[in-house]
Amino acid sequence: MQVTTRAIILSSLKFGDTSLIVKAFTASDGLKSYLLKGILTAKKGKLKTALFQPLTQLELVANHRNKGTLERIREAKVCHHYQTLHTDIGKNALTMFLAEMLSNSIHEEEPNQGLFDFLEASLQWLDAHDKVSNFHIYFLLRLTKYLGFYPDKSQLGSSCFDLLEGEFTNTPSLNPIVTGENLTFFKTFLGINFDAIETIRMSKTQRQDLLKSLVLYFELHLQGFRKPKSLAILNEVFS
Repeated sequence: MQVTTRAIILSSLKFGDTSLIVKAFTASDGLKSYLLKGILTAKKGKLKTALFQPLTQLELVANHRNKGTLERIREAKVCHHYQTLHTDIGKNALTMFLAEMLSNSIHEEEPNQGLFDFLEASLQWLDAHDKVSNFHIYFLLRLTKYLGFYPDKSQLGSSCFDLLEGEFTNTPSLNPIVTGENLTFFKTFLGINFDAIETIRMSKTQRQDLLKSLVLYFELHLQGFRKPKSLAILNEVFS
């Protein structure tokens, strides 16, 4: 079946000497993997390698057989041109990290319009703003809403957050928890929108500590989740 859909690129892997396997989150069908035969050596043709950088927003014309096999892309064009996302060194590190987090978190081959709209709008916000050192913290917390493990805020006044149970509590168990200033920042991020992220003043160590807790939160709630390799690069750039 031929479909025309908006898509966000999550990863592209070299396959053989000439081809790419591209993983994309599509508006029409959720997660899809495509084989782009011969794209690395093609002098002509509608598809260019540059289109498939992480988190690029495209409009695709593709054949979807929906049999769990690699699909084919017939045409692709950029539907939102980023100004800074792939050229600014800090944003580029963020892009690599977020693409890997999304790639490790999204597995459903079914449409999720809410999640798609959230990703599209968030990435456009990131591209358009300069002060983005807290962006990934807020983004990952909001992402948990669409993945089904957003923190339960009913006991928000409690003294710790249980990462395994996903709730605030005054009686910690043996589960990993968030406490102290880490918890204060965690609660603050839960109560703001994108435009307020830079009002939260954090040192690089505080930001790294909270991010570590968040990545663990994903690990505990998503089966088969792998810690992103780009986390070290991100920490380096934002130090």
